[in-house]
Amino acid sequence: MLIDSFDRAHNYLRISLTDNCNLRCFYCMPEEDYEFTPASRLMQPHEIEAIARTFVENGVDKIRLTGGEPLVRKDAADIITRLSKLPVDLSLTTNATRLHDFVDVLEKAQVKSLNISLDTLDADKFNIITRRDGFQKVMDNIHLMLNRGFKVKVNVVVMKGLNDSEILDFIAWTKDLPVQVRFIEFMPFDGNRWTSNQVFTWKDMLDKIEERYSPLRLHDGVNDTDKKYRIEGHQGSFSVISTMSAPFCSGCNRMRLTADGKMKNCLFSTKETNLLGALRNNEDILPLILESIGSKAKELGGQFTKDFEKIHTEDLHNRSMISIGG
Repeated sequence: MLIDSFDRAHNYLRISLTDNCNLRCFYCMPEEDYEFTPASRLMQPHEIEAIARTFVENGVDKIRLTGGEPLVRKDAADIITRLSKLPVDLSLTTNATRLHDFVDVLEKAQVKSLNISLDTLDADKFNIITRRDGFQKVMDNIHLMLNRGFKVKVNVVVMKGLNDSEILDFIAWTKDLPVQVRFIEFMPFDGNRWTSNQVFTWKDMLDKIEERYSPLRLHDGVNDTDKKYRIEGHQGSFSVISTMSAPFCSGCNRMRLTADGKMKNCLFSTKETNLLGALRNNEDILPLILESIGSKAKELGGQFTKDFEKIHTEDLHNRSMISIGG
């Protein structure tokens, strides 16, 4: 097992396949004209498989593929197929715009769970947030995947003054649709123009929801990042990822691999470990993985405290969200 100095066992690896995306959400991608990583510097399918296998041999039993948008890679199907042969629970985070082309691939690979990013239920606001016209395709593909038996979670980054007014709309959406809506507090990354007064907190969300509903708290697992709730009579449920106002670092079991093969032991870590470079030099990558896990900070990458209102973004050192992987 990959255990850090705080006795946290790490069995969950998130692999970014690309920093490219066919949407342009401002909180994820700094600019419209973004310089994506050249293909030669990205992990190739056999390299992703080799690195993943090393993690699996050392206790990882869950892998999530992320991006950018992972399904924009021309070899995404090959990568999914390769990783499906490992003894892991394989899942995917996507913006859903291309899911209709991958249903059969995902079913054959026994991918059962999808996280779909969707920050609004309003088509016009979708165009503003993503700078693209794709709302109906996303909605159609959510229904397609539900009809094909996939478990669907919908990730909603809540930003004060932008989409916090839609929280009750999302809750109402779960009445007749068996999705889990996950409200995510807005987090700071390089270039996303984050300010603390844009953060709509876990408490803010519950206060708004309780204006109309009486949410029932559900049990959370020791490694869960979200606080789970349900509304009586609703097919779906909702949860809150409270990274800024109530971090959950004590139960962290996650590691990240960027599309260019750098290991990050935390979403907010400043240090990266070049696994791809070592692999291409025919070096053993396990010592590097162990060193990275051993140096993991107690919480929030060691970059800031739980008092998010005191965060100064100019003092943070990290990639943009799209470069890290969702």
